[in-house]
Amino acid sequence: MAKRDFYEILGVAKNASDDEIKKAYRKLAMKHHPDRNPDSKGAEDKFKEAKEAYEMLSDPQKREAYDRYGHAGVDPNMGGGGGAGAGGFSDAFGDIFGDIFGGGGGRARGGPQVYRGADLRYNLDITLEQAANGFETTIRVPSWNECDTCHGSGAKPGTSPTTCGTCGGHGQVRMQQGFFSIQQTCPKCHGTGKVIPDPCGGCAGSGRIKRNKTLEVKIPSGIDDGMRIRSTGNGEPGMNGGPTGDLYVEIHIKQHAVFQRDGDDLHCEMPISFARATLGGEIEVPTLGGKVSFTVPEGTQTGKTFRLRGKGIKGVRSGIAGDLFCHILIETPVKLTDKQKELLEEFDKLTEAGGAKHSPQSKSWMDKVKEFFG
Repeated sequence: MAKRDFYEILGVAKNASDDEIKKAYRKLAMKHHPDRNPDSKGAEDKFKEAKEAYEMLSDPQKREAYDRYGHAGVDPNMGGGGGAGAGGFSDAFGDIFGDIFGGGGGRARGGPQVYRGADLRYNLDITLEQAANGFETTIRVPSWNECDTCHGSGAKPGTSPTTCGTCGGHGQVRMQQGFFSIQQTCPKCHGTGKVIPDPCGGCAGSGRIKRNKTLEVKIPSGIDDGMRIRSTGNGEPGMNGGPTGDLYVEIHIKQHAVFQRDGDDLHCEMPISFARATLGGEIEVPTLGGKVSFTVPEGTQTGKTFRLRGKGIKGVRSGIAGDLFCHILIETPVKLTDKQKELLEEFDKLTEAGGAKHSPQSKSWMDKVKEFFG
């Protein structure tokens, strides 16, 4: 299958400027990059096609040969060498890499590799009451500070770092394989562009030492389990002037003795006496804001749920508070006195004598049993 015209691939005219060619390539590379289209073989092919077109047209000599003789004038085995400071394709690709991944990697033109610092995570355990009302607290997190001995240079006092001889101070080396250009972090200096012949004893040549720092964190009211709060710039520092990472405070809510949370709603079991369930009456129910009273109707059965509107939690993104659901649990009396037992036996006889009207659920269940056994 014949190759497409390089200008057609990039969507530019034959008299397009170098800047126009670069912008066209960046647009296509951003669109078809394999990391943005992991399941698309077609996108990967288009990315490689645009990559090859830009590599040829960004080189003045290759572009001139292509303009005169077409594809036949461009030998894919000719190349821009393995120099670490080569521009053209590698510069544009480095810019695109930074655009796609948010500046996590890249390099300044002619400078060493620049890396964004790693993000950190801090697990914070809080109570349900603290989650509902919000509060402010302080936390201690690890931090990297400039070494007091070498003042950040990484070199022993009286000495200084030297330019890396492998990459010439660029932090990267470039390898040419056919028409593919591979740019890698320098294995000697690890992207810094410098080597330290005599490392500092205080920091082992890293230029920084680890310490703890105290941060104030504001926990918003209504926060839920698993949510995270970002503290910008409090992660690990970047390398070679790269931006600092962020700190993520992850919230974990402790189990509560009374309530279970479900989103903005709360649930609790409410034990009441056999007599109160039978006769009905007013009972007190705990909420996060204090006790409230409501009336239990006569003949309340175990498992009955009562809904108290607005007695739940007002979530971080909610305009109104959730509800509290009280699940009635009728408690069976234990350790009865002889007199209590006597009264209950008499009550049981009177109930049985009254027939099914006193125990509608029992009658319904017995009817189903009889129907089952024919």
